[in-house]
Amino acid sequence: MNQPKIKRDPEGTRRRILLAAAEEFAAGGLFGARVDQIARRAETNERMLYYYFGSKEQLFTAVLEHAFSALVEAERSLDLEGVAPIEAMTRLAHFVWDYYRDHPELLRLVNNENLHEARYIKASNRTRELISPVVETLTNILERGQKAGLFRTDVDPLKFYITLSGLGYYIVSNRFTLEATFGLDFSEATQREQMVKMNTELLLAYLTRR
Repeated sequence: MNQPKIKRDPEGTRRRILLAAAEEFAAGGLFGARVDQIARRAETNERMLYYYFGSKEQLFTAVLEHAFSALVEAERSLDLEGVAPIEAMTRLAHFVWDYYRDHPELLRLVNNENLHEARYIKASNRTRELISPVVETLTNILERGQKAGLFRTDVDPLKFYITLSGLGYYIVSNRFTLEATFGLDFSEATQREQMVKMNTELLLAYLTRR
C-alpha cells in the first residue's frame, strides 16, 4: 500500500521558527535562548532551523528584521494626510506609543541588540532598508504645521522622532523597575493614560513654543 505523501510547507515552517525564536530571544536574549527549545516550540527540529537560517546568530538577525518589518507595515497603515497638524502629531505619537505597549517583545529584542552594540543589525542589509515611514509622515506634519504658523521652524524631524519614540519606549521597556522602585505600574490603564497625557502635552508644548 502506498504511503500518503506528506505535504511540505517551507514558508509555514520558516514562519513558525521565526515566531518561536522571537519569543525565546525576547525572553532570554541571544545567549539565553536555546535552539532545541526554539525548534520544539516551532514544532520542527534543529536540523530544519539550521537549514533555513544557517546559525543561531543568523536566526537572531532574521528575527530582528522580521520585528522591524512588522513595525514598518503597521506604520504604513497610518493615514494622517487630511488631519490638522496638531491632531495629526498627537495621533502619530499615540500610534507609536500604543505599538510599543502592544509589542513589548520588540523593545526587549532591541534592548538585547544594544547589549551587542548593534552587531547584528549592522550585519543586516535588509534592516538598513527598513526606513521608518513614520519619519516621513512626521516630516510632512511638521511642514504643514510650520506653514500654518502653528509649529516652530527649527525642529529636526529625525531627532524629534527619536524624542517622541523615547517617551513611549521608556515606560514599556522599564516598567518592571519603575514599579519596583517608584510603585508606578504603567501597564495599569489609569497610570498609562496619565503618562500619555503628560507626554503629549510635553511634545506639543515644545512644538508650539514661540
